Amino acid sequence: KLPSLRPQHCAPWSAQDAVGLLDLSDEILLCILHHLPACDLLLNVANVCHKLRTLCYDKTLLSDVCLSQHYSANDMMVVRALDKLSNHVQSLSLNGCYWLSCSTLKHLSRCRGVTQLDVTGCRLTTVRLSHLLSSLSLLRCLAFDVTSGFSSAQLSSEAVETLGRLSELRQTLLTPSYGVVPYCTKLQGVGVSCQLMVGQSSVPHYQQLEGFTARLAPGEVNQTLLLLYLAVFSVHIPERLRVFLVSIPGPYPLRAEGDLEALQLPRTWLNFSSLKMALEGNSPRHLSFSRCPGMWPQVFQSLLEGGVVDSGQLTCLNLSGINQVWTDCRNIEDQLLASTMSRLTIACSNLKHLNLMHTHYHHENVPGLNDNTHLCSSLANLKNLHSLTLPACALSDGVQTNNSNTTSPSSLLLGLKKSPRVGLQSYKPDLGQSSAVDSTSGLAQLTAGCPSIETLEIIGPGFVSVLPRLEPCTRSSVEPRGMCAWARGVGDAHIAALEGLKRLSCLTLAGLPGILKGTGLVQMAKQCKSLKVLSLANIGVVKTMNYTSALLETLRLSTQLQELRLEQPYLNANSAFFEALSCCSLLRRLCLISRSGTFDPSAAETFMERCQHVVMCHLFMGGTLVGCRTLQKTLMERFSGERPALSVVIYPLHHEDLPSVIRDIPLTLLDTVTLFQSHVQYYTVL
Repeated sequence: KLPSLRPQHCAPWSAQDAVGLLDLSDEILLCILHHLPACDLLLNVANVCHKLRTLCYDKTLLSDVCLSQHYSANDMMVVRALDKLSNHVQSLSLNGCYWLSCSTLKHLSRCRGVTQLDVTGCRLTTVRLSHLLSSLSLLRCLAFDVTSGFSSAQLSSEAVETLGRLSELRQTLLTPSYGVVPYCTKLQGVGVSCQLMVGQSSVPHYQQLEGFTARLAPGEVNQTLLLLYLAVFSVHIPERLRVFLVSIPGPYPLRAEGDLEALQLPRTWLNFSSLKMALEGNSPRHLSFSRCPGMWPQVFQSLLEGGVVDSGQLTCLNLSGINQVWTDCRNIEDQLLASTMSRLTIACSNLKHLNLMHTHYHHENVPGLNDNTHLCSSLANLKNLHSLTLPACALSDGVQTNNSNTTSPSSLLLGLKKSPRVGLQSYKPDLGQSSAVDSTSGLAQLTAGCPSIETLEIIGPGFVSVLPRLEPCTRSSVEPRGMCAWARGVGDAHIAALEGLKRLSCLTLAGLPGILKGTGLVQMAKQCKSLKVLSLANIGVVKTMNYTSALLETLRLSTQLQELRLEQPYLNANSAFFEALSCCSLLRRLCLISRSGTFDPSAAETFMERCQHVVMCHLFMGGTLVGCRTLQKTLMERFSGERPALSVVIYPLHHEDLPSVIRDIPLTLLDTVTLFQSHVQYYTVL
């Protein structure tokens, strides 16, 4: 029964006045049922009564079904759900369902009306793929993994015919293979995501291609493969090409023409002429120039001075690392200019996603200077902004309250720091007297001007995660730690100022040495009630963890938290920590990384018992290999039966076999949680 309010002067409600769930209109009930997982909808709710059964089989609920992140769905439940979905579903996604067995996937062949299928991250052999393709003759869009043992020779003639009718394909290649691209003769969109790939002699068919994406790890093998994929472009550019995203070095193969909507090019392709050639005459909606140092003047010139037809159509812009300079000293020409960024925000006023990671902005707090010159003030013009990544130094107003002995940023950049003067100190009338309100005035304008921000990342320019990555060049793409003095001025007051972002659901803070006690985290958590994802890394000084009390209080307040990634040296995951974490009753994914960190096995087990939704527990800390394996085995044996998707990985951080352990982690968890990376991503085709 639904609760109701009634004025005090009215008579009390009688039993006949009560309104039940089934008394609601079908339209309202359909809106409610839309938020339920498909398995629960078909296996539970549909059995309540005839009315709910009829609504549960409404085509608006069953034509497009996604089982991703339905961690409680075991093999039996999925098989039963597929049996009931078979005559209704048209688009089906099992992306990231790593826990389902290969035998379960064979039941997908019952869904003969499916036109879009995504089984990325699932256990799928070549024989099973061939069987599915033979049964799904209406399939037009396919996404899957090419794993070891894949052989195109095992594909049946019916499967090859289905591949020939595909218009969109996305392959994640985990083994040297060309995949099924040679059989796909009518592709309009193709995506390639891989760690290691080599090519074969076959040439793909791109006559009707509209979108092409390739995200490859660095290496000579991948460069050779990319040339094979792009060989056709050197002869003929598809007339309807509108999306071209490539993130691996290689020669520049094409001139993009027509209505180009999305563009990303490797930095080795980019120079002024190639950039102008790619953008001229287009009105792109998605642009990425990640890790292209020295290109930012040309990028801004193209966007602001007529290089593109209409900059107002741009909704996603990735400028990560665009102004990196490999010199010992940084000057004003190497930084983002507030005046240029102000023009950019006016010209690209419809931006929804902006990534400025690994860039620099140093605001000089000069008396009499207009406040609108601050970068955050310029960004406040982006009223539709949903996700934003900023370098930590961009939050500072230029007030150095925590570095009283620092004479100038340049001395820090050179690795030199003058010793404190003996005797009478120089008179500095304003130093240390600036209030937190003054030092966060730019940030305050940003939070007031962009109330729709849901994802915010504040990352110190020199931050590097301690976990090994799949892409070795990532470490060389950032600057040495401590190179930016302005980032050291970002402290608790700045984090507290984030309380103005009421819709904030995903927050990343990394490489912020200026945070002292973490009080800003508590203030933020009190106001940001919708926070679901929290990632903290190297907060405060790294020699000790000085914000433990504030962290525990933040966890107690974050009742909606579903994902926590914490990377901090000397983390003590004791009983108090896990008790506070237990307040996050909706938590699903947990990852702790700590050099010289410790954990309490019994407290971790108690936490897993209390938080029944946790399906990922990754701990990379100190301790012995025996101790780590013992806890991992205990958690798996005790909880995997009731949590089919449970992934527990506990391993010493500095063990020599850690890289191989990380590679065995399900890719969907590795990409989204375990490995540190930006959540403000660029556009993809599928």
